[in-house]
Amino acid sequence: MPISHHYADINGVSLHYIEAACHNPQDSTQTLIFLHGFPEYWGTWQAQIDYFRAHYRVIVPDLMGYNLSDKPQAQEAYSVPNLIALYAQFVAKISPDAPVNLIAHDWGGAIAWPLAAFHPQLFNKLVILNAAHPSTFTREMATNPKQRQKSAYIHQLVAENGVEFVQQNDFAMLRDMLFSGMHNTQFSERQKAEYMRAWKQPGAVNGMLQYYRAMPQLPPEAQAHITTEYALKIPNIRIATPTLVLWGEQDEAFVTSILDGIEQYVPDCRIQRFSDATHWLHHEKPHEVNASIAQFLAE
Repeated sequence: MPISHHYADINGVSLHYIEAACHNPQDSTQTLIFLHGFPEYWGTWQAQIDYFRAHYRVIVPDLMGYNLSDKPQAQEAYSVPNLIALYAQFVAKISPDAPVNLIAHDWGGAIAWPLAAFHPQLFNKLVILNAAHPSTFTREMATNPKQRQKSAYIHQLVAENGVEFVQQNDFAMLRDMLFSGMHNTQFSERQKAEYMRAWKQPGAVNGMLQYYRAMPQLPPEAQAHITTEYALKIPNIRIATPTLVLWGEQDEAFVTSILDGIEQYVPDCRIQRFSDATHWLHHEKPHEVNASIAQFLAE
């Protein structure tokens, strides 16, 4: 059965999503929702869609601001409370009668953590791929100069010329990040063209950057501040949902100590580390990722 495309109207925001109906409906009535990160779109999860639709109903949206979803101009639309409210309503609309399993990467994960914390009734299980828990991320940003150094790139994205910076040389920055920044991963020309098409959607680059502009842990810009601590209130984001964290340890965006102490906030949490994978774990090790998620969901 082919993938079908749909739009959900959530308080005036149109979210585009695809649905892959379960090949064997009698096997499972459960729904999986996948949330992508920067600078991707729903197609980043193709290997997971192909695998999991055999036994699950699979839903994959374009995040607000990305590809075919609406791209509000107001920065406040991308604040964490607004994102939580938006995606809570999306999940409830997608599966009004039963909780879902949520799988998320990067910015999708940054949304998924507090979404599960504040709307636990919506979820059976949570799977996070290389997305820092907001409490441990804030702690590392406040106290760890290496994390501030790793996050310094964000200032290029939130600068006044951020959109032009991302678009210059035919999206060279994004192409280098995705197509050259992975281990032993080759994108087909068709896949590359699909990403370029997503990035070229009117307003998409600005929409993608709005998430960074609205983030509460933006690091100090001055280089001198990289090595000194600065005041950040660490949020107390506690999650009761059973959680699996899959982590590529060669992530260029996060220090590995970002996982330290996560059990304080997520008591029912297991962590699976991949020493030879980067931030782009789901592209580099799709079979291992799929197997780990499948085992976790079956328990």
